[in-house]
Amino acid sequence: MRFASERPSLRDEIPLAKRTLSPALRPRRSWRMALAGGGAVLFSAGALALIFAKPLRRVLAPPPVQGLSARLSLDGRLLGHFPYPEAPATSLQEVAPGVVLHRDAASALLALQSAAAADGVEIRVLSAFRSIALQKRLFFDVKSERNQSAVERARVSAPPGFSEHSTGYAVDLGDGRDPAANLSSAFERTAAYTWLKANANRFHFHLSFPQGNRQGVSYEPWHWRFEGSADALKTFASAQAFER
Repeated sequence: MRFASERPSLRDEIPLAKRTLSPALRPRRSWRMALAGGGAVLFSAGALALIFAKPLRRVLAPPPVQGLSARLSLDGRLLGHFPYPEAPATSLQEVAPGVVLHRDAASALLALQSAAAADGVEIRVLSAFRSIALQKRLFFDVKSERNQSAVERARVSAPPGFSEHSTGYAVDLGDGRDPAANLSSAFERTAAYTWLKANANRFHFHLSFPQGNRQGVSYEPWHWRFEGSADALKTFASAQAFER
């Protein structure tokens, strides 16, 4: 007679032969399963390499602008700004004395100004196309004069090669009847800005840097870009996707 404490455990009920299979008798993992697992790992690694190859090259590449130690972010921006090409001189048209825009944007802007004038609003062109060479001087010379860091300067001015103005599609607009407000946040209180907010989209102009924009650029109610052609839409595709 056994006491309760002497009853065999569940393990003890399993025959010894089944508990002590030698390694040679234990079920082996199928080589097909191992091959499939390894293939899955290699496929995943390859897919990740393809996905992150371009962003990693951007981050690891040398700084894109001479004189700036900043490197591109994973999404291709430099200090918040996307890269942009310089418009060829043959594509530019004068919209004011000494001021030029891409011909597509120029015709739309002239129509916009005419419509605003019909409503009693005087919209002035303050700045339009800037070459990369001019943008370089504006960025570095003013940065030095104001004793700004690169990050501080980039909040109000794009590094060369990263300015919308170089595309020929961006324009800085002002109010001809309230010039004191031009190129400042006070422009949002002018008749010109009120009219632009209500009507600029009809002429395919879009406010580039609204308040709290994701690019981290300072609010610029005067800075508008043209998006009314296939080339313009392609040029600003990255910025548009980033805004969503």
